[in-house]
Amino acid sequence: MRILILILLACTVAAAQEARVRTGPPDTGTEPQRTQAEIPPANQITPTTKEETPQELTIPNDRDSVVRLQIFLDQKRFGPGFIDGKSGRFTRLAIENYNLSLGRKKDDLRVLAESDQGVPQTYATAIIPRWVDRYVDPSLPRSRLLQSQRKSMPYRSVAELMAERYHTSEDLLMALNGPEAVRAAKSRTAMIVPNIEPFRIEDLKRGRTHKKQDALSARHMVVDTTTKQIYIYHLVFPKRKKNAVMDEIRPSAVDGVPELDSKPASERKKPDQVQSKLIASFPITPGKTRFIPKGFWNLKNSVELPEWRYDQKLLETGVRGKESLSIPPGPNNPVGIIWNGLTKSGIGIHGTNNPRTIGRARSAGCIRLANWDAARIPTLVRPGAVVVVK
Repeated sequence: MRILILILLACTVAAAQEARVRTGPPDTGTEPQRTQAEIPPANQITPTTKEETPQELTIPNDRDSVVRLQIFLDQKRFGPGFIDGKSGRFTRLAIENYNLSLGRKKDDLRVLAESDQGVPQTYATAIIPRWVDRYVDPSLPRSRLLQSQRKSMPYRSVAELMAERYHTSEDLLMALNGPEAVRAAKSRTAMIVPNIEPFRIEDLKRGRTHKKQDALSARHMVVDTTTKQIYIYHLVFPKRKKNAVMDEIRPSAVDGVPELDSKPASERKKPDQVQSKLIASFPITPGKTRFIPKGFWNLKNSVELPEWRYDQKLLETGVRGKESLSIPPGPNNPVGIIWNGLTKSGIGIHGTNNPRTIGRARSAGCIRLANWDAARIPTLVRPGAVVVVK
């Protein structure tokens, strides 16, 4: 297969550093063995009535309650970052975004009861896949020169693979299973994990691209460098009045992007305008202020398991150098497991080799997500979609 080599503009690697997420039946002996009812899909969760009065946003302190809440938000496509049992900033933002998507006040607390209903079992037992050794190499070097001589950039440990697979941290896996068990983990052994649909690295294909798709390409994304969130919207058109002319139904737009209204639906008064409905949000690491390409762009391409062109001069100065290295694909490639390029040359929305840096470190100009979140992008938007960076 011909490998697509991406020429990237200044995406630094923190700490010196499905593609599609498949949602089909779990592989036998690979995914969690659930002893209670499966997590119900979104359309089976019945929200509480509007008459209930929202309470002040106070999240429970105990780990298991927070894990359950984070699982619920994650499966609703409002990413809380790591599922780690800690009610940090990204968990609170996920709650606010979830509430806004339903037309509620940002601090509405009904999500707590809904997470209890939606996630009846917080943890499950996963059997580490038979093929795990193909995706793990403890000897993976740190040197870019030595990395360029490898065929792939796999995980460095089984623990790293299992943590990313279940959207969590190695710290939580150790808390659930014990440090020794996690360090000794190998193929066909059992591990307690958050009870969530896994990120399946094995379903990705090197160089596979995702093409335009009418419905998904009509959506748009907003990259907010202040909140460090990426928001995904689709358009909701008003019902056309009988005998109305088309000019009476128009979007409130700037360069083709409707006004992004963060008010609850109940407070909006634009019946004759196209509305933007929030359908997903995820934490990001934006680029440095002097490099981030603010403005209106389009999603140009979407490529699974890309190679990365390592150009030290480009990273330091923004000017392309004559010397470079080609870093092979894999979860520990600095751009992660997918590249979603923008029409701004060299800039893209991509994964990461270090999910701990999401929302903390800065890249030079690109937008990074955890691999499990980045893998969802082609299931939500496709090339042609408008991307607003602000």
